[in-house]
Amino acid sequence: MSNTPSEVTPPNDEMPVVFLAHGAPPLLDDAGWMSELAEWAKRMPRPRSVLMLSAHWEAKPAELAATTTVPLVYDFYNFPQRYYETKYPAPGAPALASRVRDVLDAKGIAHGDAPTRGLDHGAFIPLLAMYPAADVPVLQLSLPGLDPATLASFGRALAPLADEGVLVVGSGFLTHNMRSVGQPTPAWAVEFDAWTAETFAKRDIDALVDFRARAPAAALAHPRHEHFAPSIVSAAAAVERGRNDVTFPITGFWNDWSFTRRSVQFA
Repeated sequence: MSNTPSEVTPPNDEMPVVFLAHGAPPLLDDAGWMSELAEWAKRMPRPRSVLMLSAHWEAKPAELAATTTVPLVYDFYNFPQRYYETKYPAPGAPALASRVRDVLDAKGIAHGDAPTRGLDHGAFIPLLAMYPAADVPVLQLSLPGLDPATLASFGRALAPLADEGVLVVGSGFLTHNMRSVGQPTPAWAVEFDAWTAETFAKRDIDALVDFRARAPAAALAHPRHEHFAPSIVSAAAAVERGRNDVTFPITGFWNDWSFTRRSVQFA
């Protein structure tokens, strides 16, 4: 891979906000899903940089990861060796890190730095599909815990970045119950997926924050909701910035299991 900027459309200042289902290492072998992510990226304006919030990194207070190119975090186990040899040498984003500190400070949100932490698989796997040349600067930012109201406030604080050429990406799964792996798609997953689609379309942040009480089968869809958390951040940032056109670039269930591939673009 090359870090040389691609000869493509120049970066754009006004960016959508997105939430994507990031799969797992086997996504790299799923040509169809990789193609869907690649085509989605081509349809969007080209970002100046990417801010990634992955289900796989929580820190309280929030932490900013490395602003230089450092080794990836292979935070998965018992997979074939080739997945641990994957590289994604995206440029660091020190200017974005400085701006993130500014917007968090403006809202009185505490934060810290993790200068040696690389991108985890919730970040680098979808980026390999979307920006395979690894030529867009990337900064990963941790989730500040899992409290839904805090996540919504966090998203609203990050909202100005969407008008500054930054693609704010929440990366997780809208249904995530590991006990259902290998089983046919259950009714509860279909119901929860449909509820999320309707709720995003309405841009109803209050309902997302209160999803445990309002969504059908919430406890089955998310025994622990770290994979849902990034969607709250993305949706709150989008609504705060007036991104009112909601589309679902990728839908369906992974391998016909309980994991919905639904991904969301707020433009």
